[in-house]
Amino acid sequence: MKKRHLTVSTTAAVLVLALSACTGGSSDSPSASSSEKGAPKTTISHIHGVEIGPSDGKLYVATHEGIYTPDLNGRPELVGDRKDDFMGFTITADGAFLASGHPAPGRDAPGNLGLIESTDGGKTWKDRSLTGEVDFHSLDHAHQTIYGYDSTNGLLRISKDGSSWDQRSKLKALDIAVSPQDANTILATTESGVIRSTDGGKSFGSGSKPVMAFLSWTAPNALYGINPSGELSKSTDGGQTWQKTSTVRGGAPQALTAVTETHLIVASQDGVYESKDGGKNFVRRLDVSSGGDH
Repeated sequence: MKKRHLTVSTTAAVLVLALSACTGGSSDSPSASSSEKGAPKTTISHIHGVEIGPSDGKLYVATHEGIYTPDLNGRPELVGDRKDDFMGFTITADGAFLASGHPAPGRDAPGNLGLIESTDGGKTWKDRSLTGEVDFHSLDHAHQTIYGYDSTNGLLRISKDGSSWDQRSKLKALDIAVSPQDANTILATTESGVIRSTDGGKSFGSGSKPVMAFLSWTAPNALYGINPSGELSKSTDGGQTWQKTSTVRGGAPQALTAVTETHLIVASQDGVYESKDGGKNFVRRLDVSSGGDH
């Protein structure tokens, strides 16, 4: 979802735009470079996922033109050589990278990547399943299970092995999060609020306020949500009630990951930010160029 800037004033309208705007691999992203002391400067935008590698502790940022990590000088460095449009993106506890999206312009591949996997830190990738059929806009890995929101067909899919998939509810969502305690409890962000399933995604209840853009559920008492204006909140009761912790700089969010109960990564319109105190304070890890909506 790339070509529309999130500038609508109401949070619900912003989420509607994010849910409805999606294109394939276009080539108009501002990834090009400008000169800084004679050397090219890489810029990133259109962020679709942020993760911390469990083995190397590195920050990984999935974007419209590849996956990046900060170099020794804090500048974005491309991981591997694939500049695909990485959409859904997550890293499993054992370090496997799972992603979806669209191939880079000019690359001979189906328009939807289905589920792809890297076992060498994003350097190389292999097709796992649903190639040409599905673009997962959100992926979560919990309870040795892959949960994916299939934006192509508007439904939740679940897989134990990454090859065969069970189709669950039809829904229109931006993000999903799975309870760390209960494999059958799944939340999804929609324009009407956060919806909940307690039967493994076979059915969802109606939306409840507040409206959230992204969720990340890392511990039973640490569910985080960020609304379309960048207000970060925490729930200690699985989303029944929320307490605002801060507002992340940079406007509309692009991605959220809770690494632990207190360690958070948030991508906004102007940067990738990290907090190690539960979202009270953030430091910028990477600069982001403007216009990075989904």
